[in-house]
Amino acid sequence: MRIFRGKSVTDGIAAGRLQIYRKEKPRISRETVSDAAGETARFKAAVEEAVLQIEQLKSEALETTGASGGEILEAHRMLLEDEGFKAAVEAEITQNFSNAGYAVEKVSESLQRKFSQVDDAYMRERAADIKDVADRLLEILCRERNAGSRQVFSEPVILAAEDLSPSETIGLPKEKILAFVTVKGSLYSHTAILAKSMNIPALVGAALPLDESLDGKPAVLDGEAGILYVEPDEKTLKELQEHAKQKERMREEINLLRGKENITSGGRKIEIYANIGGAEDLPAVLENDAGGIGLLRSEFLYLGRQDYPSEEEQFSVYKKVAETMAGKPVIIRTLDIGADKQASYLKLQKEENPAMGLRGIRLCLERPEVFKTQLRAIYRASVYGNVAVMYPMIISLKEVQQAKKMAAQVRKELAEEGISCENIRQGIMIETPAAVMISAELAREVDFFSIGTNDLTQYALAADRQNPRLEAFYDKYHPAVFAMIETAVKNAAAAGIPVGICGELGADTALTETFLKMGVTELSVPPGQILLLRKAVRESDLKA
Repeated sequence: MRIFRGKSVTDGIAAGRLQIYRKEKPRISRETVSDAAGETARFKAAVEEAVLQIEQLKSEALETTGASGGEILEAHRMLLEDEGFKAAVEAEITQNFSNAGYAVEKVSESLQRKFSQVDDAYMRERAADIKDVADRLLEILCRERNAGSRQVFSEPVILAAEDLSPSETIGLPKEKILAFVTVKGSLYSHTAILAKSMNIPALVGAALPLDESLDGKPAVLDGEAGILYVEPDEKTLKELQEHAKQKERMREEINLLRGKENITSGGRKIEIYANIGGAEDLPAVLENDAGGIGLLRSEFLYLGRQDYPSEEEQFSVYKKVAETMAGKPVIIRTLDIGADKQASYLKLQKEENPAMGLRGIRLCLERPEVFKTQLRAIYRASVYGNVAVMYPMIISLKEVQQAKKMAAQVRKELAEEGISCENIRQGIMIETPAAVMISAELAREVDFFSIGTNDLTQYALAADRQNPRLEAFYDKYHPAVFAMIETAVKNAAAAGIPVGICGELGADTALTETFLKMGVTELSVPPGQILLLRKAVRESDLKA
């Protein structure tokens, strides 16, 4: 028996033969072209063909992956039609006389690098979407088709691959895939989201050899434990079968919690919201019965492009989220770019310590025209739902007052233009020790707090969470972190405003009781964690 460990995407247990997924990528080399106009036309034709392919795939996706697949493919279509992306490729062709294939690869790799350097795991995985779109274009330009699309499945199998793009995952014959395991990938990838939608047990980040030593061997994948057993012994097989029965009973129990209240047996109620990166996450939010959106990371609109998103672009996204949530709270965090999230068009100077540099509210206040454009889009969307705005990286009362003054100016201008908007709630992120220390004062100025435990831990411990050498020092359970959370919660309660947690600790069900006792009123977590968190709340006997 051979054992391989990975990160669990979806739990569940699957048994069957292992099949290695093989694919080939067209080889791209730079060629100097004499007819730049003709090469540009060839690129444009490839974009049109790729869009048609995606539209066809979208109809298939609805049958296999539900709305999630359609939303992801719609995001791919938007990438293909993004003016900034197309302009960058065309510039490489016309200015450097590069062939279209090389231009696509060069521009897409540059964008992938930018996203890959982002600290936010969700945003980092958008690099995979860019690669998926680029690969589709390259296949068309080279007139080759991915070998994976010709893969034959003679029986239901556990699929093993180096990685799977969203398009490849959607194209898999669901009836032939028992589970899949990849060497690369992460829990935040679109492929992971699709695996959940398809209800397929899956692992990512498993260090297994993709060769004949595994191909065709009997295997069992334990999604909960994050383990792939190849040629398991009889004892292991029996234990896994029994565990599978227990998990099925638990899954049925969790599913029964849809539509139930997040209330303890003692009568204490708490709101459970979802953290999302964009409209493509809405199907998972609805499926998991979230009480609202506790954190919409607006920076996804600014990354992976050549220029600022327009007011209309932003408005359309915020409006869609607000309408979809149908009156449930939607908290939009204003632009939190800088530090690990970079965009070349911002022309930010290189900083020695970007995590403590020009980022979040600091950048917004320094670039008022950018900030006002976003605020206008948010306020315009407010009439379509229950929208609130949240300002990140606050360290002073002055920053909050400046942001609120800007918001008031935007409302006044919209009214003068005859554009309706609501007087929305304004809150702040508590993610710096400075904000914690003056949280009593801040609480009197805003409508709500949301504690970002990831950055708060980093700043409290002076430990860069991107530095792998500091893993031993970045202790998210450090008592200082909990003391800071408790201080902020206490001061919010004294001012009579709600206080939530939207960082990683909020999804840790071992801490749910602790946060309830502190007085936390809201928890915002990834959509897939909502029902588990609801179970933890309902199992608590904490009194109101």
